[in-house]
Amino acid sequence: MKTKPSLQMTQPILSTPGLAVTAVHAPVRPPRHLWRRMWRRGSLLAGGLLAAMMAAGLVWFQQSDYLLPGVSVLGVEVGGMTQAEATAVLSHYWQQQTIALEADGFGLLVPPDALGMQFDAEATAVLAHQFSHSPRRWLQWLDNRGHLPSPPVWEFNPALAAAGLQALSPELAVPAKNAELVWADGRLRQNPALAGQKLDVPATLSRLAQNPAQVFADGRLPLAVQPVFPAIADVSQAAAALNGLLETAVTLSAYDPISDETVTRVLEPAVWGEWLAWQLNPGGSLAGWSLDDGRLQAFLAADWGEGRFVDGAVAGTAVVQAIASRQPQINLRLYHPPQQHIVQPGETVASIGRAYGIPYPWIQQANPSSDDQLWVGQTLTIPSPDVMVPLPVARGKRIMVSLSQQRLWAYENGQLKWEWPVSSGIDSSPTWPGVFQVQNHEPNAYAANWDLWMPNFMGIYRPVPTSDFMNGFHGFPTRDGVNLLWTGNLGSQVTYGCIMLSNANMALLYAWAETGTIVVVQP
Repeated sequence: MKTKPSLQMTQPILSTPGLAVTAVHAPVRPPRHLWRRMWRRGSLLAGGLLAAMMAAGLVWFQQSDYLLPGVSVLGVEVGGMTQAEATAVLSHYWQQQTIALEADGFGLLVPPDALGMQFDAEATAVLAHQFSHSPRRWLQWLDNRGHLPSPPVWEFNPALAAAGLQALSPELAVPAKNAELVWADGRLRQNPALAGQKLDVPATLSRLAQNPAQVFADGRLPLAVQPVFPAIADVSQAAAALNGLLETAVTLSAYDPISDETVTRVLEPAVWGEWLAWQLNPGGSLAGWSLDDGRLQAFLAADWGEGRFVDGAVAGTAVVQAIASRQPQINLRLYHPPQQHIVQPGETVASIGRAYGIPYPWIQQANPSSDDQLWVGQTLTIPSPDVMVPLPVARGKRIMVSLSQQRLWAYENGQLKWEWPVSSGIDSSPTWPGVFQVQNHEPNAYAANWDLWMPNFMGIYRPVPTSDFMNGFHGFPTRDGVNLLWTGNLGSQVTYGCIMLSNANMALLYAWAETGTIVVVQP
């Protein structure tokens, strides 16, 4: 082999004062065959070292707790992790998984455990470690270009799945909806019934058991359901019956016997229809109905003027009965609350009673702490005038008496029927002014205090609230049952508090004025 000569350093070939020139020669290259020999030896040495390192690495890996890089379970990368790390990662992954339970009308996400799928993260990590430490798997690892899927350790428990589905069935149910009545636009209308559905646990479990692994992989389980039919499919008959009631507007005619005034209010179906409550039979027909009493009472408690009110219980019952019977009008009575009076100079209990039309013993009873002693500025409770009119009022008839004129007028439906002279009580036992009513009828009443028999007696008020004694109307009295008294005194004050008429007139009045007839005694 021909080689280039090597160049070596020599002495200067020219010498010039102050200047020296030298020659440099290139080094001599080793022969080419020497390079090849050195390369082969180096390669063998490097290969040996690499093989030794790989062998040492394999020995270390076989004895280590680490998984081969690229190993995965259920798509989760666990390569390069210890078994404990892989266990934690796989356990967390499993806890995050859900399966969609699906059917028409509803759906629900549940964990796999609820469907009997039991995953053992620790055993799966152990298996993955063994899997990745098997030399036989390394070839598979090489073929997959560094990827090695390892199988999970899990099982499907049909009994747990059945229990889980049974526990979930209430959440997955869609209840049937009965046909119902709804209030809309002043009428009751029918909302149609809707069928529901419930989970068919055996059929769903059968679907799941066929391939639980596929269910997990898909992340969904189609549910088997059964229809649930409504108990009430039709309420059209009930709607027709209730809408028939809604044809009735009820007029409330409330009469004030004290002032002889009538106040009317109309309760329209558009109003009371919203208060309707009803009960249905199992087949959907109407079993009964009622009105919301709270809303009805609120309507009845509205202001009737001057603080007056109606009896809510009586009025409420009357309204319901009127609607049920399609009665367009009901008659009610107006009542008055008690009043407060401030005593003025010169007033007495008697004068206050006469001013309010209440016999003074009734005022004394309402103010027991006053001890019959009045002082200016004292507040007294004046009983409601209704205490003197305790019975249901006979509408259409009214008797007026004037103490100053000693006359009586009887009215029927607003028209004068009779006008007669009368005699009222003497000053020491006066007839009390006020609004009263006929409370009883006695063909011949006896007044023991005066030993008087009073024919055709009609009692109208008790002067004393705690006594059964009553003042009223009667004919000429007798003391022995034969001789009539005061026949020549008619038209002047002569009685002991009653109102006396002639026997003939009293007989007419007695037969005409039924119990409850209002009597107004004016001063």
